[in-house]
Amino acid sequence: MSADKKVVDKKVVDKKVTAKKVTAKKVTAKKVTAKKVVDKKVTAKKVVDKKVTDKSLQSVLSPHVTEKATMVADKLNQVIFKVRKDATKIQVKEAIEAMFKVDVKAINLLNVKGKTKRASRSRMGKRSDWKKAYVSIQAGQEINFTGE
Repeated sequence: MSADKKVVDKKVVDKKVTAKKVTAKKVTAKKVTAKKVVDKKVTAKKVVDKKVTDKSLQSVLSPHVTEKATMVADKLNQVIFKVRKDATKIQVKEAIEAMFKVDVKAINLLNVKGKTKRASRSRMGKRSDWKKAYVSIQAGQEINFTGE
């Protein structure tokens, strides 16, 4: 038999041997430097009294008392208010916290479109649009409108 052929299990298999060059990779040692830990001074947070502006106090007009409002108040601990058309969530939150001394969790504002009503036999009138605020209060707190 020739040098390139080998008998394996009574079969002739061509064997080609190629030399592979193995190159050694250079491994460099990484320098590990110790990080300096600096002690950070923790300062106590200062409680700043919020200054409630006159505009934010005027943004809340009245509580909106309906069957749906009382149902939402019982189930979700929310109170519904009528607010000014240009009122923002921040102004309403400041006003409610200042007037009723409660912690407000969240506020949802929505615009209510005025209904079209018949003014006379031939004329149609329209009630004015207004804005409603759903005020979510922290658990365990409530707003008492009777003042007791």
